[in-house]
Amino acid sequence: MSSAAIPKGGRGKPKAKAVSKSSKAGLQFPVGRVARFLKKGRYAERVGSGSPVYLSAVLEYLAAEVLELAGNAARDNKKNRIVPRHIQLAVRNDEELSKLLGGVTIANGGVLPNIHQNLLPKKAGKGKGEAFLRSQQEIRKLM
Repeated sequence: MSSAAIPKGGRGKPKAKAVSKSSKAGLQFPVGRVARFLKKGRYAERVGSGSPVYLSAVLEYLAAEVLELAGNAARDNKKNRIVPRHIQLAVRNDEELSKLLGGVTIANGGVLPNIHQNLLPKKAGKGKGEAFLRSQQEIRKLM
């Protein structure tokens, strides 16, 4: 038995191995650190024991969602590494994340590729003369 496990004074039972709040909750995000930030931020006079667990779970879920979509965007662009451009594409193409991060600027993210409808070439079809005559006939019907 190691001397670190024996409590001070040599009496009593040995201390059990410490288990983090994150592992108890089954999370990757640090519950203890979130609790410390909530207390230090003075958002409320007191902080319950469940609130940092809940907040950590929400933050972990959002991070996993963004990373999954950004990973898909990176794979679509045949890249192995996620860069800010992939995060931008992921967020702006997802309706709910785009609404959540509407006022957020992602540095080096760029913009979504978009060409306005009026700038696209007209579809090949009937000549200009026929379209003009048809519009004139419709105007006469309305009068």
